[in-house]
Amino acid sequence: MKIRKVGVLGCGLMGSGITQVCAEAGYETVVLEVEQRFLDKGFASIEKNLSRAVEKGKITQEAKAKTWSLIKGTLNIEDLKDCDLIIEAVVEDLKVKNEMFSRLDSLCPEHTILASNTSSLTIMAMAASTKRQDRFCGLHFFNPVPVMKLVEVVRTIATSQQTIDTCFEFCKSIGKEPILAKDNSGFIVNLLLVPYLLDAIRALEQGVASIEDIDKGMVLGCNHPMGPLTLLDFVGLDTTYNIANIMFEEYREKRYAPPPLLKKMVLAGYYGRKSGRGFYDYSGEKPVPVDLGI
Repeated sequence: MKIRKVGVLGCGLMGSGITQVCAEAGYETVVLEVEQRFLDKGFASIEKNLSRAVEKGKITQEAKAKTWSLIKGTLNIEDLKDCDLIIEAVVEDLKVKNEMFSRLDSLCPEHTILASNTSSLTIMAMAASTKRQDRFCGLHFFNPVPVMKLVEVVRTIATSQQTIDTCFEFCKSIGKEPILAKDNSGFIVNLLLVPYLLDAIRALEQGVASIEDIDKGMVLGCNHPMGPLTLLDFVGLDTTYNIANIMFEEYREKRYAPPPLLKKMVLAGYYGRKSGRGFYDYSGEKPVPVDLGI
């Protein structure tokens, strides 16, 4: 099946990025939001990314205009009814997602593929809300979407090979590298990454080393581009906390359980870069470690 028109549910950090890369690849793209202000915020992010690309000489002004001509924002879910592929990127709330998927299942033609960008929920838990389980899969992009090359294509026990093949070709067409993942909570990357991040927090809790030295150790000792506590601030401590809770609920293994320090920081509003404070304080010219009283 040929993908010609793409729908995106949500125009937040991930949704706006997915919208951008789809339109840049030449796909007519419709993005749905619940309020105009969320569309405006997402579109401002796309504009910033495209303008920066023009300034750096990566794309032309004409290419930028072409991308914008392919993007349409809407508050009406019925505007997605003729899409060939719809990618969901809304809040990690199974009830919210399933309400949208159930509605789209009845709106869209038989060939439409439905996909979720979830990072922690199982895909089958969403596919079960539809009558097209064979045309339902996970398409897990990584942040920032315009930069990160990887997409985890997630196959459930009911997903057809044709759906997987179509989604692999689609991912390649938008400049991404797809890998096939089994439908388990966390897929491949988060299944391995989340315990590592939580262990870094536990090491800090236990006084193994300071914030700076834990990060420096992993950067210089393992050649990681950034340390685990810096990465947590980038991802968002609230996001990590939610993912960890979902994965712990799924596996009931201690390595996925959020450490007490993470919970306390989320309760205090220390979300990382987006709130200006996490393991580091971002209010000055450069990040400085926060005194967490440990």
